[in-house]
Amino acid sequence: MLAANCPNCLYTASSSELKNLYLTSGKDVGSYIGPMALGPISARGTPPLSGSVRFFPICSVIVASPKDRSFYPSAQPGTPALPIESREEFAGVSANIDSRVEVDPGKIFVGNLPTNLQKSDILEYFRSFGPIRDLILIRDHKDRDKNAGYCFIFFGGSEPHLSAVKASEMDGAKLCGRALTVKLDDGRWEKARERERSAWTLGVDSSNTRSTWHEERVHYSQSFREIVADKASSSTSVQAAFDKIAKPKRGDYSLLVTFYAQRGDKHNARSAFERMRAARIPPSVHAYTSLVHAYALASDMRGAVSTVDDMCAEGIEPNEATYSVVINGFSRSHNIKAAEYWFNKAKLNGHAGNVVIYNSIIEAHCKVGNMEKASALWSEMQDQGMIPSLKVFNVFMDGYCRVGEEENCLAVFNRIQEAGYEPTIVSYGCIINLYVKLGRMAEAMDVSERMESQGIPHNKKTYAMLMNGYVRTGDCAGAVATFQSMYQKGVKPDVVVFNALVSAFSKKNDMSRALETLAKMEQEGVRPTAQTYSIVIDGYARHGNIEMALEAVQTMMKAGCRPTAATYNSILHGLVHQGQIERAAAVLEDMNNAGVSPNQRSYTILIEGCAKLGDIGTAFDYFKRIKDGGFAVDVFAYSSLLKACCKTGRMQTAFAVVQEMKAAGIDSNTYIFNILLDGWAQRGDLWEAADLMEQMRRNGISPDIHTYTSFVNACCKAGDMLKATEAFEEMKRAGLPPNLQTYTTLIHGWSSAAYPEKALVCFKEMKEQGVKPDEAVYNCLMTSLLSRAVVARDTVFEGILTLTSEMVALGYSVEPATARYWQNFLRDAEKIPGPLTEAVQRTFRSS
Repeated sequence: MLAANCPNCLYTASSSELKNLYLTSGKDVGSYIGPMALGPISARGTPPLSGSVRFFPICSVIVASPKDRSFYPSAQPGTPALPIESREEFAGVSANIDSRVEVDPGKIFVGNLPTNLQKSDILEYFRSFGPIRDLILIRDHKDRDKNAGYCFIFFGGSEPHLSAVKASEMDGAKLCGRALTVKLDDGRWEKARERERSAWTLGVDSSNTRSTWHEERVHYSQSFREIVADKASSSTSVQAAFDKIAKPKRGDYSLLVTFYAQRGDKHNARSAFERMRAARIPPSVHAYTSLVHAYALASDMRGAVSTVDDMCAEGIEPNEATYSVVINGFSRSHNIKAAEYWFNKAKLNGHAGNVVIYNSIIEAHCKVGNMEKASALWSEMQDQGMIPSLKVFNVFMDGYCRVGEEENCLAVFNRIQEAGYEPTIVSYGCIINLYVKLGRMAEAMDVSERMESQGIPHNKKTYAMLMNGYVRTGDCAGAVATFQSMYQKGVKPDVVVFNALVSAFSKKNDMSRALETLAKMEQEGVRPTAQTYSIVIDGYARHGNIEMALEAVQTMMKAGCRPTAATYNSILHGLVHQGQIERAAAVLEDMNNAGVSPNQRSYTILIEGCAKLGDIGTAFDYFKRIKDGGFAVDVFAYSSLLKACCKTGRMQTAFAVVQEMKAAGIDSNTYIFNILLDGWAQRGDLWEAADLMEQMRRNGISPDIHTYTSFVNACCKAGDMLKATEAFEEMKRAGLPPNLQTYTTLIHGWSSAAYPEKALVCFKEMKEQGVKPDEAVYNCLMTSLLSRAVVARDTVFEGILTLTSEMVALGYSVEPATARYWQNFLRDAEKIPGPLTEAVQRTFRSS
């Protein structure tokens, strides 16, 4: 250790330079304290030392070896001395450096490395001594593809120091022909850096003042972080702030990648990530995880998985956050098999006891309604000693809400307080959403009031839930009242709330108020989105006003919102509903002219239109367009094509479509079987219909009300009323109460079989079960009874009188054509008009 004392200057000189040293002050150099002796230093004598001697205007111990030369400022002769206060302050700081700097127990220095070695090679060599949490490989300054011959390794795990000690025993071992230098870290570099920073901060070297580049970099970096923290910042402003940083660090790059990742912008996230690698900054596990998150939010799970593979190839092990992001990504795409695969992979890699991983896989199962598996995972998590978080409770409530299980949803809500948590607005929101989906708005409002009584105010999301619930039940007044309540409580509606109000008016066909709501949005600074205009367009199209729907598309484009395929699909659906297939085809051409490519749903709607008209040729043409467009043909497209086949009675063609569907890996569901049953029922082919019912049972598919109704219809058309009655009773035993369509089918079957008395018995049962008959049922049953009035007047007389009285009370009246048909039966039953004729004529429509 060397020291010098000079009250007027700051100078660094080598041993040889001391021979010619003359100070501008003309005073003696002072004293030199060496490792062996203490003696005077003059211009005629030099101490027996090599290296450099650093003179400071204070008496302090300074490291002066050649290795430390770059860590201290140099000076020229004649530099004015610092004030006494600064010198004393620096002396105090320097004395405390050794005690302040902490030495990393798991850090080692590895020198004399072959320059062609890569990071993965070094990791593989030293991983046998313990888990490595980081490796800093210093690159060659001239050739960045080579290393500078040394690196720093940081061991992790429970005993990092023990791993570092074992690795240090490799000092002198040969690697690729070179004897390695492996040393434990003693904190020398950190201490030297601290001294340098302290000297620079106190202005020790005033003649060689450090530039302000570092302060500017820190300033712009901090400004960039503040802009990112502002949720209202745009991508342009964030990128501009980042570009001002002269030399971004790893943290700056990682933050930029995270910013784009949170917005699902995989392209810009990848660009920022590659810029970091181009700057020779090795990405951390956090940066890689953020990039995986970007791909996951963009629904590009192939890119997400590929990024994880790149991580592993670089020697970076995915952490809990990485696995959680991948599992959540597959959960959003409803790929539960892939989510399960990554969950098991996380467990194999030592992340089995992590709450975040379990939360992700439980949420994945809840999203697809697999509540049994989710409950099993919850129990497994608790068996391992992990305490479920409040988020898990909310996830379970949302899962039960999705499947409509009220009892289980409320049970989980009650367990929240038992677990020591307080329900939040998310917890209450799940229950509100449950009742909204069940259409029980009174109970949803009760929960809403209970939430507010607990001191939890509504937010925009819960208000939107309530409004959408009123829209779903057709209660426009309730939606408007909820909207007004928001204003009274000072909650400013956003675009989601406004969209719910526009939807309420559109479904009520009050389009003038829907347009007024659009104007109100703009007045309040809420810009209508493409979804807003799509709701208006759908409202016009649903009520048959196609011209106004097309005009709304033009308004939408003028407002700067580009129409989507979903926008035009609303118009296509309206035209198909009206049977205007040719005009719908013209709208398809308008889409292409507007630069909007039709999607799979567009062609499926047109196939459904062709099915209604029985145009099977055109339906197959549109089906071919789905394939030619590169779209994945789903079950909806196949079902629409099957409807076209069954409508025209082409059941063999329908069978071929089913076979193609199976080859494509799409299993037949209840909906597909119901379409086929309808087709066979129209043909009255009871044997094929019965075979389909048997196939459903073999495949584990439970028939629904529509299935049984179609089979009853097939039996009735085949004239097998005994089989129809058996199917009807089986349906009730299965816990499926017959609906209006089922009773109508059976009544029509008995009437066609000339058994009006049995039809009347079925009619009475229908009313006893609380099913309200419609006008079609009354007309069918009345026709059947009148047809028997000639031969069995006494048995049907009371029934006819009862029916006519009910029809008059309900305001039902028959068309003139039906009246003339009934009049023929009456003339045969009563040669002279009597009470029967008088009763029936009361139902005739007055001309």
